[in-house]
Amino acid sequence: MSFRKYFSGLVVLAALTSMCFAAPQAAESAKQDMKDAGHSTKMAAKSTAHAVKTTTKKTGDRVKKTSKSVAHKTASKTKQGAQKVEDKTTPSK
Repeated sequence: MSFRKYFSGLVVLAALTSMCFAAPQAAESAKQDMKDAGHSTKMAAKSTAHAVKTTTKKTGDRVKKTSKSVAHKTASKTKQGAQKVEDKTTPSK
């Protein structure tokens, strides 16, 4: 008879005890989630910065190469045009 009397009290005590241990786990889980989110954000920023650096370097190299090529072609065509003008302006014999 005494077991029936204390059974509901034991159930309530067990429920309260389990809730006491469950609450800190939820808090730690939230804390870890925030840490994970911060780490993910940091890694995303690093990845983006690396991609920007690489793209900028490649673009700069391509611009430099193209500029040199254009300058060379311009100088060549200018020389060719100057030669044509010189040929037309020289007195023919």
